[in-house]
Amino acid sequence: MSAVYIARAIQVAARSLDGEMMIMSARDSTLFTLNPVATLIWQMADGETPLEEIVRRKVCAEFEVAPDEALRDAESFVNDLAGHGILLVSDEPIMIQEGMR
Repeated sequence: MSAVYIARAIQVAARSLDGEMMIMSARDSTLFTLNPVATLIWQMADGETPLEEIVRRKVCAEFEVAPDEALRDAESFVNDLAGHGILLVSDEPIMIQEGMR
């Protein structure tokens, strides 16, 4: 299996409220409220760290979840947000220009 890299899209509105992220897609005006696990993945989506590493080093370290289950759930979450243009997904690192985030 090849690595999956994720990055936050630049055309979204995102705010943290009481530890949860509120994100609105510019593409279809869909509003998402992310739970603490999803918020952590969102915050770590730098385009340079593989999703599997984010799950292993951050999600599994902070939450009681098995690595395989956490990765499956993370992939589903990432694909859902990517479908709304909120996350970018690639099999190569994603270079986002500084100041564009």
